[in-house]
Amino acid sequence: MDGQHLGGPDRVALLAAIGTHGSITQAARAVGMSYKAAWDAVEAMNNLAGAALVERLAGGKGGGGTRLTPRGVQLVENFRRLEAAHHRFIDHLDSQHDGSADALADLDLIRTMSMRTSARNQFAGTVTKVVTGAVNDEVTLAIVGGQQIVAIVTHDSTVSLGLAPGVAAFALVKASSIIVAVGGDAGRLSARNRLAGTIARVRTGAVNSDVTIALPGGGTIGATVTRDSEEALELREGIAATAVFKASSVIVGVA
Repeated sequence: MDGQHLGGPDRVALLAAIGTHGSITQAARAVGMSYKAAWDAVEAMNNLAGAALVERLAGGKGGGGTRLTPRGVQLVENFRRLEAAHHRFIDHLDSQHDGSADALADLDLIRTMSMRTSARNQFAGTVTKVVTGAVNDEVTLAIVGGQQIVAIVTHDSTVSLGLAPGVAAFALVKASSIIVAVGGDAGRLSARNRLAGTIARVRTGAVNSDVTIALPGGGTIGATVTRDSEEALELREGIAATAVFKASSVIVGVA
């Protein structure tokens, strides 16, 4: 709505379940979410929609509860109409024999490429490993060139995003979160992620410099460093360099 992404089938299913059960606890259970994840999703949707989609009912003889506002009901109905139209469109393409059906395989890639964020570095990949913790999980993604990115996300995020081995996902990392190291293996550091490559471009600014490192397989990663660091490390095109960043600096998403 107005360029804002309110959510997909999972979040709309939560809204629909709230409308059916009149209780966020029962709705969360019905769609396989934790109570906290359900409220987090509701609050995020309320903020993005600019109007309340869900409201609490005061306690009383019925014990209170939760219900959809008229705007929430409208959103669920409109999503179902659009989803039905989308299925008809996909079925139509699938029945064609002019190459349109083959193009469906690239829909996810096209959707990911059209994504706009403030993070300079965007990597498409596949989840290879999820280590579950009490609060946070460790998620490993295989990216271009056979390298890996490790991210720390909350367990609720792992569940709501459906992160599991084999799932397609993307990783976002801000250029300001990247440390550039040259020589050796970047030494002994606590940062989990180390993507090795070759400096492809250095743009020098008055205060900061923009460094692009070419990775194996055709990928790149950009870093913002101070001009003093550029000069001290003697950064220039063609030299080997490693991009180092913490797992907590990685944002994971799914299309």
